[in-house]
Amino acid sequence: MAKTRAETLAWLRTISGELATATLKRLDETLPWYGDMPPGRRSAVGLVAQAGISSFIQWYDDPTSQPWIAADVFGAAPRELLRSVSLQQTLQLIRVVVEVVEDRIKSGDASLREAILLYSREIAFAAADVYARAAEARGLWDARLEALVVDSILAGEHDEELPSRIAALGWHGHGEVSVLVGTTPRQLDVDQLRRTARHQEADVLIGVQGSRLVLVIGRAQPANGEDGEPTEMKAFIDIAHELEPGFGPGHLVLGHEVPSLVDASKSAKAALAGFAVARSWRKAPRPVLADDLLPERAFAGDPQARSALINRIYKPLKAHSTELLTTLWCYLDNGRSLEATARELFVHPNTVRYRLKRVSDVIGWDATGAREALILQAALIVGSIADHDGQPKRR
Repeated sequence: MAKTRAETLAWLRTISGELATATLKRLDETLPWYGDMPPGRRSAVGLVAQAGISSFIQWYDDPTSQPWIAADVFGAAPRELLRSVSLQQTLQLIRVVVEVVEDRIKSGDASLREAILLYSREIAFAAADVYARAAEARGLWDARLEALVVDSILAGEHDEELPSRIAALGWHGHGEVSVLVGTTPRQLDVDQLRRTARHQEADVLIGVQGSRLVLVIGRAQPANGEDGEPTEMKAFIDIAHELEPGFGPGHLVLGHEVPSLVDASKSAKAALAGFAVARSWRKAPRPVLADDLLPERAFAGDPQARSALINRIYKPLKAHSTELLTTLWCYLDNGRSLEATARELFVHPNTVRYRLKRVSDVIGWDATGAREALILQAALIVGSIADHDGQPKRR
């Protein structure tokens, strides 16, 4: 004789404790990850399972009250449980609970079996909704934290909390870092930028400052492999070329490499200073290195550029040979003419050519190229000014 709905409901309430005990036993037998959990987490999972059984009974009593599911079942779980138990594991948990209940009620009427199937569907959707909301909240929090980290890097603010904030974002970069600055596109696709970076074996931190888009780039592969041998590292300029389509129109400037993420503010300052003056180089490539904009940056008053020109060009040349420094001055002052330079110095043009090659060997820039000649001339100008400023004043 079939039971009435009231009798079935009373029977379910009677066996609810038995169902909960059987569920915990089945979890321990069938789900390895459950047995590996610390006691506190296992207890929390057990509470969720018991809440699911109790919620089913309440729902069976009143199927029209559906807002219950997520609040009643997952409300029993502490917040840290959602971070330690994946959606896949939660669905496995739901399946075990449903199997235990189905085994116990298989002798019941068809309406009860249909109810448990409907409930299991609804609870699975509710679980997905809970995890989707958690992921959305985490995504918003990560975006705010990432913006805060990038702002700190741009401002050069390095405090004790910065490394922990970077770690919280899941930064996978190793070793050197470089900062890329460009314009924000009308429709920014952050996920596409991250996918492109992953394909280039790099990691990025992304910051949007109005019309300016800033990427902090680090290589995702360590400099040395597992065998200790150096691995071939992709140049940052090559990574920047691949990321270029993700930026808006206009100039794109890559700062110099720095040893680690905590030093990224130096690269960021160079990139920002270069971005501010890039329009003054009519044929600037995209992307362009901030170091290739040293003259424009120095003319605009960037102290970092002035220091780079002096310390990387002027001082090494002066320390190596005043003869090379004088030859470079004459060559640039004479419109890069070998013959005119030779006449002024009373030497053969081949001697000038040899000395210019030595200049290139010492500092790495070739004075015979138009752009590099501008960089060298700027270095001579700011270097001589610094020399004069450093001399004691006459009384």
